Amino acid sequence: MLHDADIRDDLCDHLERTFRKVRFFEELNIGRKTRADVVAVTEEGLYGLEIKSDADTYARLERQIKDYQRFFDYNYVVVGSSHAAHIKEHVPEYWGVMVAEETEKGIDIYEMRAPQLSPKVKLTNQLSLLWRSEFAVIQAANGLYKYGDRNKMALKKYVMAEIEKESLKKQMLDVLFERDYSTSKYPKKEEA
Repeated sequence: MLHDADIRDDLCDHLERTFRKVRFFEELNIGRKTRADVVAVTEEGLYGLEIKSDADTYARLERQIKDYQRFFDYNYVVVGSSHAAHIKEHVPEYWGVMVAEETEKGIDIYEMRAPQLSPKVKLTNQLSLLWRSEFAVIQAANGLYKYGDRNKMALKKYVMAEIEKESLKKQMLDVLFERDYSTSKYPKKEEA
């Protein structure tokens, strides 16, 4: 029986082989009550990965789906083999499905269904993942005034009004690729 911890490292290894460039964040808060198991930042966009190991149930999955699809361009549910036969009944058809299977050589992860672009993803939700200091980087790169006294919501509205959407999306991904947790402890509550 596979548990979440058994799957994570092999999942990240699998994604590193799949994407040319990828950065991972684990246990990232999205929405009010959801924590994304793994977020993969790629050049194509943000991937949300919800792990449902053999030991997990679907009790929170409906709520998680609602939040994931608002924040991430593409979403996967990654399941242990005990869930493989019926997981498609529990997620939208545009969600990808990966299966983690225990073998003699370790854990094998394969894609059962590729994800499609989430029809509910919003750039405004994705921008809320940025820290205030990361908004400052985007503002500086675009020659915008740096408002030091504004909260994240005001900064988000400001950059969305001033920067073309596709350019802003690319800049957001670039900033997330460069996020450095070592420069400070966890961000202040307003930055999280």
